[in-house]
Amino acid sequence: MVKATIICLGKYKEKAFLELEKEYLKRLKTFAKVSVIELSEVPYRDGQDIDQIKLKEAKLIEARIPKSAIVMILEEKAQSRNSVELAKFLERLSSLGQELVFVIGSGVGLHESVRGLSNYQLSLSPLTFTHNFARVLLLEQLYRSFMITSGRKYHK
Repeated sequence: MVKATIICLGKYKEKAFLELEKEYLKRLKTFAKVSVIELSEVPYRDGQDIDQIKLKEAKLIEARIPKSAIVMILEEKAQSRNSVELAKFLERLSSLGQELVFVIGSGVGLHESVRGLSNYQLSLSPLTFTHNFARVLLLEQLYRSFMITSGRKYHK
């Protein structure tokens, strides 16, 4: 069974996002063991050095990444894939038997050290989403990917 972890900065503020996340995590149990690790964002105050905030957040993220994991950061400028391409890509990575780790940064972005740890960068869309939307969208796309590769109806 595939093991996947989503590491994200910040917590849901709206109950609707939490309910959607619970629903997709329930659906994903058939295909994978998916866990979500919520880390506290470093508060930003006007005039603060954003690089220092990114560095503090990077240390929190890096401490939670298993050494042998395949790390994918969500990056709006990364290569976009359609759902079928993403499904095939994730199927290929899953066949390697390593844990898949997806990282969603905070509003200030990710530090270069986290980018350096990543094996891949994924874009969910060229559009910009809140972190809450990105998190739910990632879960939905993971579910869609598993449905596609297992030949089940859901995709269209």
